[in-house]
Amino acid sequence: MHTALLFRDDAYLKESQATVAAISEEGHVVVDQSVFYPTGGGQPGDSGRLVCADGTELVINTAQWLDANMQQITLVCAPDTKLPNVGDTVQLILDWEARYKRMRVHTALHLLSVILPYPVTGGSIGTGDGRLDFNIPEAILNKEELTQKLQTMLESNAAVSTQWITDEELDAEPELVKTMSVQPPRGSGKIRLVKIEGLDLQPCGGTHVLNIGEVGKVRIKKIEKKGKLNRRVRIVLDD
Repeated sequence: MHTALLFRDDAYLKESQATVAAISEEGHVVVDQSVFYPTGGGQPGDSGRLVCADGTELVINTAQWLDANMQQITLVCAPDTKLPNVGDTVQLILDWEARYKRMRVHTALHLLSVILPYPVTGGSIGTGDGRLDFNIPEAILNKEELTQKLQTMLESNAAVSTQWITDEELDAEPELVKTMSVQPPRGSGKIRLVKIEGLDLQPCGGTHVLNIGEVGKVRIKKIEKKGKLNRRVRIVLDD
């Protein structure tokens, strides 16, 4: 059984029903469909609540893939929680405030990779901040200049959408992949692309806003030298 990825079809969906498909060996709840994004691609797993049929509410600390096959999502409950039974219908309620901040940061990081067109060696998305690591030749990067470029780009209010290509189509356009450390998941025969109209197109399985204007104000918080070529650029939502 595959968990239906509701967050992929609608990143703004805040809650949904689900059926408990199994309880994993670790004591996590496996569901047949999920609004919770599972940890991956530098983006943390979502948190929130699971409401049982009798009204009992369980705290969901995070979501993650059951195994390396990435076909089923498990919800990690708070310790010492009485879990629902297999077959039960439950309500999943997302911690929307945290998710939305991550969506805004994730989209901003895609734009950062446009402003700094260098190979990406790593990255991380936080709740209100994030970073990308770049292979950049010896150069002086100015925080204020980069912040202004990023903000000007955000004010264009470009639309964000998704599309799918085959593994073979991606092989024919390897330049779409900006990350050196993480490659798009293969095996299903198709790969999801996130498109920022007129600005960017790259493989990504994460959650994003629908218009870059939603990101709001962003500031380059810090630029760190992590090696001869590696530059770590940190951003923060500047609400």
